[in-house]
Amino acid sequence: MAARTDLSELLDALDPHADLAHRHLWLIELLGWIRGSSSSVPRAVARVNLLLDALQQRPETAAKLQAWWQKLLATVDATALLADYGFSSRSAFAGELLERLRLKFLPGTPETADASALFALAFHDAFDARWLAALDAATLARLAELLQSSRCLDLDLGHCAWLSNHQQRDLSPWQATLLEALTFCTSQIQATGFSPELRLRMSMPARETVPFHALATDFDALQAAFLASPQRHSAERQAALHQYLARLDACRHAAASVYTHLEMHGISVSLVFQVRQLRSRVLRIRALLECLLSERPQALTAQLLADLVKTGLERRSLRALVAANSSMLAAKVAERSSETGEHYITRTRAEYLRMLRDAAGGGAVMSLTTLMKFLVLSIGLSAFWSGFYVGVNYALSFVLIQMMHWTVATKQPAMTAPAMAAKLKELGAPGAIEGFVDEVTHLVRSQVAAIVGNLALVAPAVLLISGALWLAFGAPMIDAKVAQHVLQDLSLWGPTALFAALTGVLLFASSIIAGWTENWFVLHRLDSAIRYNPRITALLGHARADRWAAFMRHNISGLTANVSLGMMLGLVPAFATFFGLGLEVRHVTLSAGQLAAAAASLGPELLQQGPFWWCVAGIVVTGALNVAVSFYLAFLLALRARSVSGVDRSRIYQAIRHRIRTRARSFFWPARTTKDSPHG
Repeated sequence: MAARTDLSELLDALDPHADLAHRHLWLIELLGWIRGSSSSVPRAVARVNLLLDALQQRPETAAKLQAWWQKLLATVDATALLADYGFSSRSAFAGELLERLRLKFLPGTPETADASALFALAFHDAFDARWLAALDAATLARLAELLQSSRCLDLDLGHCAWLSNHQQRDLSPWQATLLEALTFCTSQIQATGFSPELRLRMSMPARETVPFHALATDFDALQAAFLASPQRHSAERQAALHQYLARLDACRHAAASVYTHLEMHGISVSLVFQVRQLRSRVLRIRALLECLLSERPQALTAQLLADLVKTGLERRSLRALVAANSSMLAAKVAERSSETGEHYITRTRAEYLRMLRDAAGGGAVMSLTTLMKFLVLSIGLSAFWSGFYVGVNYALSFVLIQMMHWTVATKQPAMTAPAMAAKLKELGAPGAIEGFVDEVTHLVRSQVAAIVGNLALVAPAVLLISGALWLAFGAPMIDAKVAQHVLQDLSLWGPTALFAALTGVLLFASSIIAGWTENWFVLHRLDSAIRYNPRITALLGHARADRWAAFMRHNISGLTANVSLGMMLGLVPAFATFFGLGLEVRHVTLSAGQLAAAAASLGPELLQQGPFWWCVAGIVVTGALNVAVSFYLAFLLALRARSVSGVDRSRIYQAIRHRIRTRARSFFWPARTTKDSPHG
């Protein structure tokens, strides 16, 4: 059906006896005409008044509209719209995510008796909320007079069977619908409060006061007072209303007490989703009560409809769902990463030298990783299995480094960034800017020490391994053909910078996976299960089970980060090859080891050739991008998770530039402090 732009044609097309789809299409077309193409609120309000003027001059059309309105109320269930629109019928976050995908990408049909589906089709633009809220009292009164004149008609209130015949006669259809919507919302809040997942995590005082048990009783008392007393300000009605609202607040506070448990024992996104749904239903009940009990219901009804428009648009937003329900998880991941990251920031000369030592140990292990990688690639497996075994090689190497308490330079930035973001919350204090610049200096110096330590040992160790292989088997680690291929891959002239940045993303992703896994481990109390589960203790014994529980609780984050990073470094290129993307990874320590292997194969004369030094430049860029990209992404996450705002970044940048000009050496070598003194 072609859209009509002329009001007269639109009114002529009104047919209350048309089929369901065409009656609803007329409503959608009418709202499109009110909306217009200018997105001007005064113009939209003027069009509503123009419609009312036209109907006043055409009584027969006004009668048709009233018949159409009566049929609409008899066809669709407005109770579901008022009580459930914008809320999920699912209690789980994953189910709601799939539902929003369906709403976002599958088209709706006007051939429906679902008021919520029809409302979403008719009020699909954010502009609708603006012009609905802007309707003045006079316009709303005229609309109410037009539509409420159909009360004299035989409206069906059969769905309100819980009301007596006398009560049905005293109530308008709108009031009856509001009461039923309030009943539905109350029962939903009560059901959420009784869910075991929520109840077990409430605070003890919240469970002892049992506010959810009496909620339905309080609502029944309010409803009885409303039906019994025609006076808005009667003492009985006001007392019942006060009691019901107080009980609602008690339910909301009881549900909110769950957050304290989540902060201590891990975040459940699904549980956060349920608590947010409950809070939103409490707000919806308050809005419905205002429409039911107010002396100016028209204005509040228009505001309610405007709010429903906004809610409906948010209901289809995937970003809003993820942002609203994962913010606590992001904060917890950032907090756990911050605690870990503090161990990677060196502030004294002794800590700096310890970092060099630990990084050198990591570099030695990575030399063996380089050897095993070339062995796997020499077998000639398919892309997937080659990537899989290379990933296993990386993962085992990273885990070994963790168990030896050594370090890999590129693993640090994603952990240290949240620790740095935590310092930003203190910028309002005197001397905080200088203190933050000190932390930046410590971080840069720590990262330099880690990279230098890694590279200082990985290259000599690879040369030693290659020399040992030459003596034992008469051949270096790789032949000349593979060495030339390595030089081409690592050269700065190639896509090295892009691949290094991609590796930085993978480094950040591994920290997110680690934080999520640790949260999941804590949330489900798996350390306690390992320590006390009868079957596990029967298998391991109580002492060993206790040691395993302590080990897993302390190392689960690091193990997950190392295994996930290793497998991603191995498998991402394989999957990229499947899709024809040709992406590779460039890890600074592994790249340095590969370049050393190529130098051992091609001989000392390689040092006099340009391609070798372009590879050296490529390794410098690789290290910088590995660190910078992973740190930047983790820093952004930490800032958002901690809701850091109002930071005077220009002052920070100015202070950092001043530190570089005056004390550039501090970014590479720590000054001696009293802690470094043998007698300190």
